[in-house]
Amino acid sequence: MYRHEVRVRYGDCDMQKVVFNAHYLAYSDDAVMCWFSTRLGDRMHEFDCMLKTVKIVWHRPLRLGDTAQLDCTVTRWGNSSFDVVISGHVAGEPSFDTTIVYVSTTPGAPQVVPVPDWVRSALRQDEQLATA
Repeated sequence: MYRHEVRVRYGDCDMQKVVFNAHYLAYSDDAVMCWFSTRLGDRMHEFDCMLKTVKIVWHRPLRLGDTAQLDCTVTRWGNSSFDVVISGHVAGEPSFDTTIVYVSTTPGAPQVVPVPDWVRSALRQDEQLATA
């Protein structure tokens, strides 16, 4: 599992100081890209993927000033696709869960290719750390 923190800013909120719906997906996307950057390092430019489907389930709203922890993990590996779950919570209380299905593509072009073994290995580091 990889953890990414987000502090809710004023501009992310509506008049009730609750985060706009679209920002949950932006937070999730940012968390995944930071995770990939951390794990893939200098080879990040050798891998690309595209979002195929996304599902968000809300448990409680994020509010102005909250610091949300977003936990990212791969929950399914296919040949050319994989599922990432991002669980957002504040002080241990669930806020939202995002499930994203990504499809591996050639870098810079939307041509579907198998997920490279080195990418699977790099992202599985978090699975091994979580069970250790």
